[in-house]
Amino acid sequence: MTEETPGLGENAEKPDVPSGATPDDAAPKAAEPSTEEGPAAPAGDTDSKTSAQDAGVTAQLDQVRTALNERTADLQRLQAEYQNYRRRVERDKVTVKEIASANLLSELLPTLDDIGRAREHGELVGGFKSVAEALETVVAKMGLQQFGKEGEPFDPTIHEALMHSYAPDVTETTCVAILQPGYRIGERTIRPARVAVAEPQPGAQTVKGDESSAAADSSSADEAKDKETGGPDEG
Repeated sequence: MTEETPGLGENAEKPDVPSGATPDDAAPKAAEPSTEEGPAAPAGDTDSKTSAQDAGVTAQLDQVRTALNERTADLQRLQAEYQNYRRRVERDKVTVKEIASANLLSELLPTLDDIGRAREHGELVGGFKSVAEALETVVAKMGLQQFGKEGEPFDPTIHEALMHSYAPDVTETTCVAILQPGYRIGERTIRPARVAVAEPQPGAQTVKGDESSAAADSSSADEAKDKETGGPDEG
């Protein structure tokens, strides 16, 4: 006697299979992964993101331009300061050189005065003359210039008046004698020229003015007389 296994007998229930279907159709199908994508992002969101990125790039460019302009301004300022420094150094070098030369030549002025007096008295002869001329050549190369001449107008910035007088033949304060010549280096005066000056006579200008007025009156009278007589007589 055999026992029938439940579910394996002829009366076991079978899954409903449509007519004409294959056995494979009766097997349950495995779940297939979905290949459909999620909903697409709206176009407005994409444009907003692009605009935000452009705005960020523009802001960075503005920052870079600002920094570049600041560095350029700093460089230009440094260049200007350097040029001013160079000019100031060159100017100071020239000034220091002039001061050093002036200090040295100031000590030689008494010797140059002695040479000038010896030349005026005819004592500049022989070896002394050669030495004196060599010294004058050296100081001239160093930029020393002598000034002061008789007959030139008196200038208190370069002349020192040691004697004063009046003269009828001058129309302004004039140097009539050079007691000691002046010396300069460039525009720097080492020693003013010591001179004797003469001024016009106190009444000379008044007399001259009266003479001019009298001459003008005489000329006017002659013109009036010519008009009355019809002009000058013809010869």
